[in-house]
Amino acid sequence: MLLRLKNKVLENGRVVVLILATIFITISLLLTNRMAEALHHKEKHDVELWAAAMERVNRDAMGDYINDPLVTSIINNRNNIPFIITDENLRVISHHLIPTEVINSPERLHRTLDRMARDNTPIVVKFWWTNAHNHIIFYGHSLTLQLLYIFPYIQILIIVVFVLVVFVAFRSLKQSEQSRVWVGLAKETAHQLGTPTSSLLGWIEYLREQPIDQMAVDEMQKDLAHLMKIVDRFSKIGSETPLTVESLNEVVGGSVMYFRKRIPRNVTLNYNGLATDTVKAKINVTLFEWVVENLMKNALDALQGHGEITVTIGSDKRYVWVEVSDTGKGIPKSKWKRIFEPGYTTKTRGWGLGLSLSRRIIEEYHNGKIAVTESEPGKGTTFRITLKKA
Repeated sequence: MLLRLKNKVLENGRVVVLILATIFITISLLLTNRMAEALHHKEKHDVELWAAAMERVNRDAMGDYINDPLVTSIINNRNNIPFIITDENLRVISHHLIPTEVINSPERLHRTLDRMARDNTPIVVKFWWTNAHNHIIFYGHSLTLQLLYIFPYIQILIIVVFVLVVFVAFRSLKQSEQSRVWVGLAKETAHQLGTPTSSLLGWIEYLREQPIDQMAVDEMQKDLAHLMKIVDRFSKIGSETPLTVESLNEVVGGSVMYFRKRIPRNVTLNYNGLATDTVKAKINVTLFEWVVENLMKNALDALQGHGEITVTIGSDKRYVWVEVSDTGKGIPKSKWKRIFEPGYTTKTRGWGLGLSLSRRIIEEYHNGKIAVTESEPGKGTTFRITLKKA
């Protein structure tokens, strides 16, 4: 319950981060767009002021406005707007913040004038005594305005990176929390089971001295040995786990033999490992048996008292695998990955940790893979464990 509550809090945290990031992006884009529009209008006003100054000089003095001190002062006063002044035949009369190589190249000059005309409507400077020789001001965006137009995209990129970092942090926090929960739960379980198993050992020795059916005592001894093995499994979670080269035929076969005597009569358990060539892999026997038994227990639950379980092993040049198939109720494809999440279960009992722990054991301790390879509602499911070949 606590784990599910923690997961819910983390999930809600990610949603809150996403909502806040969306709000921040929206506000930032609106403000930046308003600033860009304000600067655009200001630059347009500045160029219109230049044009008015040029017309005023021509009307009053019929002079050369290009070299007029007033016009030069207005244009050059903190001006970072690129422009080109041409005559009606698009011959360059003057230019500012435009590279010389552009001016000297007719093709590049034509492209630049076209771009400036798309950015801003050119302004015509009229002479009061004639309309035959008007001049045209082509102007573009200042560097500041260009940066303002680009800035929203930079903001979006930064925010996306920030959200990704937060998501990774949440994921790492969740995984770290899960790891602490698994280790703590496993250690505490092993500790709690230690006392009753020791007591049961004493009771079995007592029963062996009594005039009762010793075959029943032998079976109790096997179950107690299995219980002690489970205690050992839990004690290994979170500890350094050595791997040794083992025969999967024997390891999986042992689990199958133990399980076969404890399943309902209407369930058939098949195993091909005794009739195949030896398949070897580096495993920790105690933990690997745990995974195989978990898969067989899940298969038995899916059968609901009748059906068939098939355990097969195989190999190729690089990998070995163990498959556990059943003819049970099956799993919808949308849940193939979700069933390995901690806390997810379709059963009325249990914490939903079996498959999650199985994946941890296979992936983190054995560097292998465990997955659903085939499943169809009403027809059954196949799980596969894949390891590197020894």
